[in-house]
Amino acid sequence: MEPVKPKLSTNRVIFACIHNAGRSQIAAAFFNLLTDQNKALAISAGTNPAPQLHPEVMDAMKEVGIDLTGIRPRLLTRELAAQSTLLITMGCGEACPIIPGLRREDWKIPDPKGQPPVRIREIRDGLLQLVKNLIKRENWSR
Repeated sequence: MEPVKPKLSTNRVIFACIHNAGRSQIAAAFFNLLTDQNKALAISAGTNPAPQLHPEVMDAMKEVGIDLTGIRPRLLTRELAAQSTLLITMGCGEACPIIPGLRREDWKIPDPKGQPPVRIREIRDGLLQLVKNLIKRENWSR
């Protein structure tokens, strides 16, 4: 007898920024770590994806035990957004798609690219708090 597979989540959150190499990757990683994945899952995407994640972001996430090795930026498409419950944008402004019926929030988070380590840690820790608040508000906690 095969094990029962958990019910797939009907809630998908997309964290989006321009290059999908920093902010949105941090937010999605924290979200998926802290969320009951039977309730919600996160992905991240960008309007103009970079070839790879920012190395300084990967270093900052390793400091808190999250390894982003192997994660690659992806393109934010209308189709991807349409399959989601919530789109959280961070700096992509008008370039992010408008999907009728899709809830959208904009988080004013600076781009960590090229910032000194202390500033990247501040951005990372600020995103962690925003993600925790979102999870609590939506009742998606583990």
